[in-house]
Amino acid sequence: MCEHTEEERLNEEEQQRRLQMNTIREMGIDPFGHRFDRTHYSAQVLNGFDELEGQTVRCAGRITAKRGMGKASFLDLTDYEGKIQIYFKINNFDEDTYKFLDLVSVGDFLGVEGKVFRTRRGEISIDVASYEFLGKALKPLPEKYHGLQDKELRYRQRYLDLIANPEVKDVFIKRTKIMQQIRRYLDDRGYLEVETSTLHKIAGGAAARPFATHLNALDMQLFLRISLELHLKRLMIGGIEKVYELGKVFRNEGMDRDHNPEFTMLELYEAFGDLDTMAEITEGIFVTCAQAINGTLICNYRDNEIDLTPPWPRERFNDLMKKYADIDLEANSEVGFLIEKAKSLGYMPDDEDTSRMTSGMVIDLIFKNAVEPTLIQPIFVIDYPIELSPLAKKLPGKDGWVSRFEAFIAGNELANAFTELNDPIDQLERFEAQLKLKDMGDDEAHPMDEDFINAQLHGMPPAGGLGVGVDRMIMLLTGQHSIRDVVFFPMMR
Repeated sequence: MCEHTEEERLNEEEQQRRLQMNTIREMGIDPFGHRFDRTHYSAQVLNGFDELEGQTVRCAGRITAKRGMGKASFLDLTDYEGKIQIYFKINNFDEDTYKFLDLVSVGDFLGVEGKVFRTRRGEISIDVASYEFLGKALKPLPEKYHGLQDKELRYRQRYLDLIANPEVKDVFIKRTKIMQQIRRYLDDRGYLEVETSTLHKIAGGAAARPFATHLNALDMQLFLRISLELHLKRLMIGGIEKVYELGKVFRNEGMDRDHNPEFTMLELYEAFGDLDTMAEITEGIFVTCAQAINGTLICNYRDNEIDLTPPWPRERFNDLMKKYADIDLEANSEVGFLIEKAKSLGYMPDDEDTSRMTSGMVIDLIFKNAVEPTLIQPIFVIDYPIELSPLAKKLPGKDGWVSRFEAFIAGNELANAFTELNDPIDQLERFEAQLKLKDMGDDEAHPMDEDFINAQLHGMPPAGGLGVGVDRMIMLLTGQHSIRDVVFFPMMR
């Protein structure tokens, strides 16, 4: 079988663009351009027309439409802030310079200089006096209305998605603004932003399956972090009393509209705080971001009108289990009983192997299926079973329960907080209990972290700690239904 040449593999339009590129080169012009000093973005010209009319401006961007009219041509120039019409008339150029426009295709980059005016049809435009070629597009852009509707292709080729669907860019601009608001809110309250290591010897701070890798230099197995928690607590023990990190974490688990293998977490810790401190901060972050991005505390999300107005109500974990699953964990939390309830509720097949299941696993399964879908408006679910929270402080006088909340909105967990466990003896016992679960086959059980115990033995203050799923928060505030729509480059098969 003969091999096709490169030219044969290109479609007709791509071949034409390469011919244009070669012609431009033959004219002594670099088809991929050079620096261009612009004075204005398109939006500045459009919004400042009253002051700029008749003034000379320099703009640069991508050509997204081209309309030739003999001795005059109209092109749309699109930049980061929007789009403006640029007008070429043959009287402004010698014949060769004007004819050069025949080599300009939609998708190419131009820099133009000219006076601002309004056309007879009333469109604010730039009357081009000179221009520079800044970059040749060798592939055509997707056709505006039909060329890039396939979701899978949009995620894989986000660069085209951003060009063809301007509303996508707006979501990611909002994402950046939300991150800025989070930082400003915490910085104003005396928190210090830090960066901690991504590669960990022990994947701790959460119940999750990690990604493993190998450090050749030390012949050592390492893990991508599944949480920011234990390193931030070490810093708090070291005297940084209010500390936070916005960073990527990695969990080698399932993928769906709410889960991506890498995602952005906010974690913060405040010495001498507690769960109430964290609830106030959680409400404050969401309110601040919603007001800054949307100008309202009402969000429309997954067919629900969500009201973020604080204070958010609080419900005990066990009360919700009694209400929606008819299970009173204070009366019976034996694993056999819970397994039978899960099967009777249809959350577990009758023939499933349950020999390695723990009560914590089954409680979590039932809660996710029976309770979480009912939690539409913002709510703090408080007072968790100790089996689900190996790092949280025990509730005084209530054996088996810890001081923890999860914040739910529209059936999703968006935040998780503890009154932190600062008793190193208790913490050691919790880790040892987790090791027994790991021996029983629980891959997500928390590993032993002796260095963290050593840190606590030097004295850890009472503290509150909070984790916020930033991607889910952005989904809520921008009305996006999948985490892939708020992550520039989501994981794809």
